[in-house]
Amino acid sequence: MNELQGNQDTAGRAFARHAIVAAISIAVGVASTIGAQRWLASPAQSVEEGRAADAGAHAGHQASKATAATGQPGEEGAAPAQMVYIPPARQQLIGVRTAEVSHRALEMTIRTVGTLAYDETRVAMIHTKIAGWVDRVSVDFVGKQVHRGEPLFTVYSPELVATQQEYLLALRARKQLANSQFQETRDGAASLVEAARARLRLWDVTDAQIEELERTGQPRRTLTLYSPFTGVVLERSAFAGQYITPELAAFKIADLSSIWVIGQIFEYELPVVKLGQEAEIAFPYAPGSKGRKGKLSYIYPDVDPMTRRVKVRVELRNPGLEFKPESYVTVTIRTGGGHRLAIPKEAVIDTGEKRYVLLAHPNGYFEPRPIEVGQPVDDFYPVTSGLAQGDVVVTSAQFLIDSETNLQAAMQSMVGHGHQ
Repeated sequence: MNELQGNQDTAGRAFARHAIVAAISIAVGVASTIGAQRWLASPAQSVEEGRAADAGAHAGHQASKATAATGQPGEEGAAPAQMVYIPPARQQLIGVRTAEVSHRALEMTIRTVGTLAYDETRVAMIHTKIAGWVDRVSVDFVGKQVHRGEPLFTVYSPELVATQQEYLLALRARKQLANSQFQETRDGAASLVEAARARLRLWDVTDAQIEELERTGQPRRTLTLYSPFTGVVLERSAFAGQYITPELAAFKIADLSSIWVIGQIFEYELPVVKLGQEAEIAFPYAPGSKGRKGKLSYIYPDVDPMTRRVKVRVELRNPGLEFKPESYVTVTIRTGGGHRLAIPKEAVIDTGEKRYVLLAHPNGYFEPRPIEVGQPVDDFYPVTSGLAQGDVVVTSAQFLIDSETNLQAAMQSMVGHGHQ
């Protein structure tokens, strides 16, 4: 009898232990379920923040319940699926900043590196129009500055000497036949003089030199070539004793009183650049020097296939010849875009296919909003559609908020699968 009673006591104690274990398991399961439901109800809030914000969570949930079906927080209804709720403590933690969409004056500033170049409309190549030998060179090195009408070199040409002699003979013939009774004879003698004179002019013999030839009656042995304008010698191919022909360029001279600035801009900047716009030229190699202003005079018709840039040209006056070709400069072009609705660049999320922003609603709600924008102007995008004056957009931590949105969608998907 005692043995039977002992067995019953043992069985009772075992049953009690199992009952206690079962009760603990049920309690843990209920607690886990409640915790999961709280996590799903607010996926953007961590467990630690939930414990710290229990006192204010009721207000957030009331705002969620008061969201209307129209998608505007604050009315009766549920928050739309595309919104995400982030408590103020969480916003401060991840560094959320916002900006208001407003109209502003847009001014685009284009800065690029340029180089100084010769004005191609003020460059001359000096050729002789007759073959001969260089007798004397007055300009004997590259880089020398010459003035308009200054002699460059002299050339001896037997053909030129023969033509001068023909001209002198024609003058004597016209004088001898001036009293001829035949008009044809007098006209023929005059025609010979004019033909010889024209040939000398075509060989760059000046009228003053022809008058001297008539006065002295002595042919000039050499022909002197003069500079057509004031400039700097860029190339020299004429040396004393050298035989030259009309095909050879004896000198290359450039007038540096006007100089070109060649800059490069990106092809997407072309729509805002127009001929006649003012450009500022700064000289980094001359600290303390004042910048100069010029006009955009030409936009080149081609795009560099390697850099995707287009060359532009600005003309500068250079009376003191202080600007040196091939020098580097900084070119600044400012363009006005008028008053337009605009948002900061950092507010725009570009996926490659479309652009969107995160719209900040009251009570801690955020909504992704597709938008269309124009070309960027400095630190702003002009808005063409998707936003209105007074809207508030997120300018920092967008990707963290976006990750919260994706997390919420994933958790909601998990809940949907659990209910099936």
